[in-house]
Order: sequence, then structure tokens, then C-alpha cells
Amino acid sequence: MNKKIGFWGSKFFIGFILGIVIGLMGTPHPVEGLKDAANWQEVIKGWLSLGLTAGVALELFSLIGSWFIAAVEPLSQGITNVATKRLEGRKFNIGLDWPFIAGRAEIWACANVLAPIMLIEAVLLSNVGNGILPLAGIIAMGVTPALLVVTRGKLLRMIIFGTLLLPLFLLSGTLIAPFATELAKGVGAFPEGVSQTQLITHSTLEGPIEKLLGWTIGNTTTGDIKAILGAVAFLVFYIGIFAWYRKQMIKRNEEYAAKAK
Repeated sequence: MNKKIGFWGSKFFIGFILGIVIGLMGTPHPVEGLKDAANWQEVIKGWLSLGLTAGVALELFSLIGSWFIAAVEPLSQGITNVATKRLEGRKFNIGLDWPFIAGRAEIWACANVLAPIMLIEAVLLSNVGNGILPLAGIIAMGVTPALLVVTRGKLLRMIIFGTLLLPLFLLSGTLIAPFATELAKGVGAFPEGVSQTQLITHSTLEGPIEKLLGWTIGNTTTGDIKAILGAVAFLVFYIGIFAWYRKQMIKRNEEYAAKAK
């Protein structure tokens, strides 16, 4: 994108624009705030500050991720060498978190495209239960690394799948917000200076289906027969989807193994 339209397609510019838009949407009465010069300056200053913060965060995130990869590469290589020597040819798998693939350009290209899409979807879904206006999670780090792995880096598929999946993340994040907030208050971790009426959640926290399933099962404690039947139906659906996915992944791995021979 940077090669096509230069600065206007950069992560910083996209984050800057999204920050200003979110600032506009987060101001309860922006027009009333512009009645006098003092308020006008403060409101505009707040929008620009949020825009700059979002732009810098979006720009630096991939850079810091690449630093992390370079920092742990010697450790990873050392573990591999020791394992290869000690295990005498046997295969040894090491589970790593997603920052190890943060240097892949597809992740950030997809994040740049999905960021405005997520914001639009958040606004449209506000009429059907969404209560999240994403900012900290606007780069969708709970989604894009998984999309990279599942699609094998095919950018168009990553964007399409991400667009279809983001509503699940937004709605599940909305549903768990009251629980997360009450838990934070219960353990004394609720942020100081934040209104007690505000809720804590995450717009792209991993496992949206599992959160929806947990919320559905939690509703059965009310004893409502509809809630119980809904939870049973959801559980059957979830198990069926998991079994289908497992079958597809086994089939795909066998195909990749056959091609590698």
C-alpha cells in the first residue's frame, strides 16, 4: 500500500485518521463544545492528540515486534541446536507466541485494511448489541496472526475472513464486559480515575466463540428453559464445528506432508 499511494497508505496515517474519528465519536456533544474559543481549542487538541497517539502506536507496533524477534532468535536457535543434538534426529516442536511472526508484512497489511473495517462494523453493530468502540484493539492483533497461519499468508483471504469474523469479536467482547468489570472491581484492579459506570473489555481478545459459549452456558443458571435449550444447541454446534475443523486440518497437513516428500 505504501508503494501505491505513499504516506497516505502508511500505518501512521491510517492510525492518525482512525484516532481522530474515534475522538469525534467519543465526544458526547462536539458541537456544543465548540461554542467558545477555549472549548474549541481543547476539543480539537484532544482529537489531534488521540490521532497522533494512535498513529504512532500503529507505526511502532510492527517495529517493536521485529526487535523482539531479533532479540530471541539466538535463544530459539540455541534451543534448536541442543534439541537436535540430544534427541538424535527425533522431531522436537517448540510452541511460540505470535510475536515471532510479527515481522511478516501480511500481518500489518491486513491490520491496516481491517482497522477502518472494524470501526465501521462497530458502528453498524451498535444497533444489534455491540457496545465497543475499538481503539486499543484497532489493529486486531487477536485476529491477524491466526489469519496468517490459517490462510498461509494469502492476503485477500485474510481480509475477507477477518471482515467476517470481527463482528464475533466485538459482540463477544461486549457480552463479557460486565463480568470483566465486576471481576476487576472485586480484586481492586479497576483503574483509578475511570467512571464507575464504564466497562472493561477487549475488542479482539482471542476465542470469541468460546466467550459466546461461556456466556450462553452461564445464562442457564437462571433456570430458564429457553436459555438451557439454547446452551445445549450452541454446545452441539460448537462440538460439530470443532470436529469438522479438526478433520480439515488433518487432511491439509497430510497434503502438505505428501508435497514435501
